Amino acid sequence: DVIECGAILVLCEGFHAVRAIRAFFPDKQVLADVRIAEAGSKIARLAFEAGADLVSCVAGASMSTIHQVCQVADQVELADEWFDAERARAWRQAGVEHVIVKRSRDREASGDLSWKSEDMDRIDELAAMGFTVTITGGVSPADLPAFAGRAVGIVIAGRAIVAAEDPARAAAELRATLEEVWP
Repeated sequence: DVIECGAILVLCEGFHAVRAIRAFFPDKQVLADVRIAEAGSKIARLAFEAGADLVSCVAGASMSTIHQVCQVADQVELADEWFDAERARAWRQAGVEHVIVKRSRDREASGDLSWKSEDMDRIDELAAMGFTVTITGGVSPADLPAFAGRAVGIVIAGRAIVAAEDPARAAAELRATLEEVWP
């Protein structure tokens, strides 16, 4: 399991949120979704000092920033909104291990709750490059069968749990669906 401290949570609460999650879940991996765009080593170091195991960078960050993050990080996730295969290869060569394929909040707000064939192709392409691929963006148990047979390493489903009437039941349903789709 990976517990995400989402971008909005970290923006509202700062690294206190990461520290609190680390204190409550000392044996789980924690992703600080801080979407680093510059000052890579500084922001990554602050996140790791707060207890994060992974940090995220925006895909548009310069390669200099990506290298800085990789110098202080064990694991880095890159959000791929501005996907370019050559750039992804450069990330991999720089030491990036994880990438995020996401359905953006803006896309959801416009009423598009689908996962497109381009998303699926991107997952396959990034996995073939050696990345662990994360999917996120309003992911629910009902979405997961669409990813069967794809090399998805991490699923982030925060809202499906947090917004549920019974979060514990929602988390259990998510876990059961994950085990059905990726036995």
